[in-house]
Amino acid sequence: MAAHQNFIPSNNSYASSFDKGHLPLPPSKQLIVVSCMDARLEPASQLGIGLGEAHVIRNAGGSAKEALRSIVISQRLLGTREVAVFHHTDCGMLTFTNEHLRDKVKSEAPGNAVVAEAVDKIDFLTFPHLEESVKDDVKFLKDSPLVLQDTTITGWVYDVTTGKAKQVV
Repeated sequence: MAAHQNFIPSNNSYASSFDKGHLPLPPSKQLIVVSCMDARLEPASQLGIGLGEAHVIRNAGGSAKEALRSIVISQRLLGTREVAVFHHTDCGMLTFTNEHLRDKVKSEAPGNAVVAEAVDKIDFLTFPHLEESVKDDVKFLKDSPLVLQDTTITGWVYDVTTGKAKQVV
């Protein structure tokens, strides 16, 4: 059975006790969490963040560069003033390079010049060292002219085996 076939029954159960329809659009903690899309992560519950309290921006590797568009929207239109970058142990982004993934995509579409040209234009934003990637993302945000100057920016590593988070920056 496809996973989406459980959406309606699961949502009906959720909606039957839903009482958060009054929450305002801006997050009450004025917080953004940038995190990986890894299915083992659930930033809100792992960090004690309730519904309506923060924007959680997720992408492969928790890349601040990829999240920048959402950060600008969150800050300029919804009043967020703090960003926490969360990367995690055992991240898939540590296991490959741009070239490796580009070669894989091309090998799965042999001779397809359109696929080859398209994949060659993508920077998958891989990284070889976990803590350095957090520091690099924090520096990127601090250096960005698009992030408000008074923004508090921190960097963290979440351990998928222990459930613990530690601050790196």
